[in-house]
Amino acid sequence: MTKALCCVAIALFIALVNCYGQDFEGKITYETAYKSNIPGMSDEQLSLMLGTSQQFFIKGGNYKTTTNGTFLLWQIFINKDSKLYNKMASSEALLWNDVSINTDEIVKAEINKNAITILGNPCDELVLTSKNAVEKYYFSSEFKIDAKLFINHKFNHWDEFTKRSNALPLKMIINNPQMILEAMATEVLPMKLDDKIFALPAGAKTERNPF
Repeated sequence: MTKALCCVAIALFIALVNCYGQDFEGKITYETAYKSNIPGMSDEQLSLMLGTSQQFFIKGGNYKTTTNGTFLLWQIFINKDSKLYNKMASSEALLWNDVSINTDEIVKAEINKNAITILGNPCDELVLTSKNAVEKYYFSSEFKIDAKLFINHKFNHWDEFTKRSNALPLKMIINNPQMILEAMATEVLPMKLDDKIFALPAGAKTERNPF
């Protein structure tokens, strides 16, 4: 059960862009909901562990996510290291994943134009079907990023999403063997961020995530 939650919890989060044609720098707040596919674990238990609110900070190729969950507390992606660091409540050390690795191959990709409007923005829908999951992302060309920054971010198919959208999602629906996750952006705040927000805590111990 812990292995399944680690694999999925690490997949939960990612962001948006401003309306002036530049890559988005700032904070996005997501509201999240879960339906558990794990035997013996209720939707309510999953929500408590993974959180129902996420704050996503992004600047260039680095990002950080914080949650109000009791299991996964925060994540930091450091682009130059190709590592995603995860702070779990149950681990003193930060557990990192090599984002250049993903064994779940995409077998089909479809884009549906003008599928939905979110926060006043018409959004296209990208559906990625892999061997183990169906992932739906809703994005607007108004909120773009430089997909080249994430060309090696294969973990959770982030490279597949960004190269097809050149944007960041306003909504995500992830359906896999562990759960159905729905994340909706409720607030977007462009702002200048200090690079220190993406630095690991001083003296932090790090270990490779075994899952």
